[in-house]
Amino acid sequence: MDATALLSVLAIGEDGDWEFKSARGGVPGSMWETYSAMANTDGGSIGLGVDDDGNVSGLADPAKTRKEVWDCLNNRQKVSVNLLTEGQVRVVLVEGKSVLVMQVPRADRRQRPVYMGQNPLTGTFRRNYEGDYGCSAEEVRRMFADQSEDTFDGRVLEHFGMDDLDEASIQQYRNIWSARDSAHPWLATEPKAMLEKIGAWRRDRASGKDGPTVAGLLMFGKDEAIRDPEAIPQFNLDYREKLSDDPAVRWTDRITADGKWVCNAFQFYQRVGLRLTADLKVPFALNAQMIRQEDTVVHQAVREALVNSLIHADYQGQGGVVVEKYKDRLVFSNPGTLLLDMEQILRGGRSECRNKLLQGQFLFLGIGEKAGSGIDRMRQGWASQHWRQPKIEEILRPDRVDVTLSMVSLLPEEAVARLQKALGSQWKSQQPVEIQALVTADVEGRVTNARLREMTDEHPNDLTKTLQGLVSKGFLVQVGMKRGTFYRLTTIAQGVDAQHSMRNDDDSMRKDSTRNGSNDQKDELIGIAAPAREKRRLSPARMQPIILELCNGRYLSLSLLSEVLQRNPEGLRTRLLSPLLQSGQLVMRFPNEPNRPDQAYTTKKKPGAI
Repeated sequence: MDATALLSVLAIGEDGDWEFKSARGGVPGSMWETYSAMANTDGGSIGLGVDDDGNVSGLADPAKTRKEVWDCLNNRQKVSVNLLTEGQVRVVLVEGKSVLVMQVPRADRRQRPVYMGQNPLTGTFRRNYEGDYGCSAEEVRRMFADQSEDTFDGRVLEHFGMDDLDEASIQQYRNIWSARDSAHPWLATEPKAMLEKIGAWRRDRASGKDGPTVAGLLMFGKDEAIRDPEAIPQFNLDYREKLSDDPAVRWTDRITADGKWVCNAFQFYQRVGLRLTADLKVPFALNAQMIRQEDTVVHQAVREALVNSLIHADYQGQGGVVVEKYKDRLVFSNPGTLLLDMEQILRGGRSECRNKLLQGQFLFLGIGEKAGSGIDRMRQGWASQHWRQPKIEEILRPDRVDVTLSMVSLLPEEAVARLQKALGSQWKSQQPVEIQALVTADVEGRVTNARLREMTDEHPNDLTKTLQGLVSKGFLVQVGMKRGTFYRLTTIAQGVDAQHSMRNDDDSMRKDSTRNGSNDQKDELIGIAAPAREKRRLSPARMQPIILELCNGRYLSLSLLSEVLQRNPEGLRTRLLSPLLQSGQLVMRFPNEPNRPDQAYTTKKKPGAI
């Protein structure tokens, strides 16, 4: 039974997070590291009675194993919290053998960190594409901070005063609020009283002292006050506009803390919001009074995304809030992790915010929904233009959340034309969801089960069958496993015009596929990579010679190496390519520009070699 069939029997999605353990000597201790890691990341499934290579060994006494699992789950000496219900721990028969399947959900913010043993600093794990890793003290601290109902931005800054706030920002805020709701009684109060009403100024009942809250300083503060060591020294807001095709032009516009303006959240929203929406191409429309609508659902979606990145940011994290504008997409990136899992976010109706007071202050301006409808507004705006649905990604180490709004059609004519030409008569027989998968792989350079869930209403298991069906037809190739699973177009589906991707790194892979030429040469690479493709877990000592042989006498991109080795690109880069580069066994095509999108690698020639 191959891995896909086994996952289907166990009802585990092929791109979900899963781990197999033989459990021959009972429930292994390492399973609780995996339980912690999955709970603190995106959830996942654990199968006991299956070897690492997918061989079903079965459990000698499944009832005993199941009881042992439940005993540990309910023992606070073993794990900090039991997240599982009866239905999430079940015994399944596979090839006549018993396998215990645990479906671990993602813990909510009030349950994290989920840890094993008694010490969260040593017993907390998370999960990346390569497996479980122990969390740092800082990561654990941030999880505990997210538990609190008293959010970070509600803290009173005792040693700060009105002089630390920008008077012009407060007045502009009041003017915008008044234009929206001129009769609101709070607008008639003095500035300090108004700040108290909206949570920007508070009195600490314990100490008796008053001052601006963190939210008030974030919204209205002066640069130097916000970045004071007693406030938010990590604070940074950065807007980058990249609209030029000239590689020598790094930015066509940039807004960051350069001393030319007061860098606070309100002023950033004002300046960046105008730039993001200034040249939006939206259809002519009239409102009920037959006046042209200048403010459309698309404008609202962009503003929602901008405010979303500001109110959900972990301002004690790394990197600050970064907003990037390209010709074909907008990218909003903020430090921190998601407080809800992806399914809850897409379903909507539930709100969890890291900076509740800041959210409330934007709400008085009519932005930053509390009802969990922010993503709905973004999706509605993008759907009105038949653009590709917003893409949400959670990145770990450092923790960041990226939201990409792509201003590209769901089915771009040029992408459809390319695929029709490549697949010929076979194109007509493809179902709508198959067409969407192929077009997504063409436009975005890859397609995943999770990405299709954002774009269709299909069940995850049905999407798995769709993707695997396209693999069996020879149109897609699977790369990686577990959370790192994604699919690329094969050379068959790319056709003769394979150098067109929107993403430069995907261009690199496709160019390499063309440059490395014929199917015979591609078969040669797959043949060299066979030991890695056949066994999911190979030590670096066994993987490195394979990579050196693949790159011997030719340049291969990271994307192509990932494809032929069936490994996650990021893990491949950090665990294998970087050490080979440092030891001098591999060299870059462009050594002075390591981050070039068309970077490729070759094995260093030995002295005297021709």
